[in-house]
Amino acid sequence: MWKVSKGQGVTVAVIDGGFKLDHPDLVGQFLPGRDFSGSPGGVGSYADGHGTEMASLIAGTGNSVGGTGAYGLAPGAKILPLKINNGSVGAATSTEFLDEIGKAVSFAVDQGAKVISISQGMAAARTSPADVDRLNGILAAARAKGALVVASVGNEAQSGNPVSYPGGLPNVVGVGAVDHDAAATAESEQGPQVILSAPGMDMFAACVADTGYCKSHGTSDAAALVSASAALVWSVHKDWTANQVLRVLINTAGKPTDGSVHSVDVGYGTVRPRIALTDPGDPGPADVSPVPAATAAPSAAPTPSVTPSATAPGASASAAAPSAGNAPAAAPTPVPTSEPKAVDASGGSGSTLPVVAAVVAGLVLVAGVVFVVVRRRRAAAGSDGGR
Repeated sequence: MWKVSKGQGVTVAVIDGGFKLDHPDLVGQFLPGRDFSGSPGGVGSYADGHGTEMASLIAGTGNSVGGTGAYGLAPGAKILPLKINNGSVGAATSTEFLDEIGKAVSFAVDQGAKVISISQGMAAARTSPADVDRLNGILAAARAKGALVVASVGNEAQSGNPVSYPGGLPNVVGVGAVDHDAAATAESEQGPQVILSAPGMDMFAACVADTGYCKSHGTSDAAALVSASAALVWSVHKDWTANQVLRVLINTAGKPTDGSVHSVDVGYGTVRPRIALTDPGDPGPADVSPVPAATAAPSAAPTPSVTPSATAPGASASAAAPSAGNAPAAAPTPVPTSEPKAVDASGGSGSTLPVVAAVVAGLVLVAGVVFVVVRRRRAAAGSDGGR
């Protein structure tokens, strides 16, 4: 893929709870961002490593430790970091959460971001119609101005499978997660809102752990890879519209195994950026969406409790500490959350153990290569990860 494109010239806005701007694998990848959360630390402050992980999966350079760090799928792209309060800054209401996402989307469009990646979500049952209407208007305006908004659909398939916003809204590419066999993961939410899928199991990326690298899973990771795939395609076909980029990603995806055009678990299929770059086919009309205008309606199902990413060792006191078994910790607030259930890949600090710093170029097989993951091993010694 990288012989054709690394995503050069494309800005991907990442809306999340904060970013480690000086991570060695991300230095030089961030554009000046903005903090919509009202927190004192600004966009470069964080309570967990989720935003850093998403940025890494999209545009990590692998520059750390002599070029053996974590690569993103589109290392030539630039990241516009936009911070919101997803519960990591403190308690947030559904109105505040959706409002901050809307402001971040509008800002990203004004800054020229082609792709807007949102690995965040809230169950529809928690939101008010007025708040959703406002966000819908902003998303429609973003699409009309040429941006492609990508969002995770959520990880609560086994807890009522509630529709999650913004991933279940029109003018958003809802993304589900698949495992090593290209089947939907057990946690990946299902429904008509799933437009595309991507790997979302055993993901490795740069983060804020002592080692600098973490392992995670979830639809957040999948949304980041779809965002990166769009950046790869757009970098080559600069005159294409969001509709055409999305149509090519859909047309070249690994199709649902049940033979349908669209399935509730993987959508139109699993993205295959290598095929999208080397054999894109006809991108179709510039002004016609390849998916129905509406996706999912608000869910009436009971809202399950949320589960945030487990945090890395040494995280701030406002974040939950990882358990010995790397199980997700209890949620600090009962409202918005990041989508993945991340686990620390370092196994804790203070001992010498192998750390996997993934070179993210894909993951699974679907009627040919969907993705291929290259994992480079490096030793972690002490709390600084051996750096």
